[in-house]
Amino acid sequence: MEDRLIYYFQEYEHFAIFISIGISIIVAVLGVIPSFFVTAANLIFFGFWMGTFISFVGEALGAIIAFYLYRKGLKKFSQKPLDKYPKLKQLVHLKGKEAFYLILSLRLLPFVPSGLVTFAGAIGSVSFITFAIASSIGKIPALLIEAYSVYQITQFEWQGKMILSIVAIYLIFVVWKKRKQPTSA
Repeated sequence: MEDRLIYYFQEYEHFAIFISIGISIIVAVLGVIPSFFVTAANLIFFGFWMGTFISFVGEALGAIIAFYLYRKGLKKFSQKPLDKYPKLKQLVHLKGKEAFYLILSLRLLPFVPSGLVTFAGAIGSVSFITFAIASSIGKIPALLIEAYSVYQITQFEWQGKMILSIVAIYLIFVVWKKRKQPTSA
């Protein structure tokens, strides 16, 4: 997918930054598509630091715009998507400093889906400004880790990518087996 994005960056070079930021916003609003392919394309096309900065701007703006849209349109929906994440459910009822620190900490955790953090904040009581600042600050370390990881993977030759794929498949299999095992009370 990042190959297609790089193609568009090359084809419309003068608009590449805007294309990247626009796609990041769309990814954030949809809330279910991982953003690493945009980060990878940015790193390959713009270089590590500029690509990381553009990814940050796109993800921060995407979260802010998604928050606004979710707040306007999704506040009436159920809180069911949050049932699997107790901290996210807690965010719905927090305001001020407590909401700020929880959003910040949730953005730092790579296994908490970004779209759900935005959704929980939007249907909750947190202010727009508090969300925007906490979310953006929290994205900085997470995005640096993502950018570094993605950059390292893009530098792999096919052998490294094959090894990484085998390890990933094995880890998925182990997690799947663990989840299938009945838990003892």
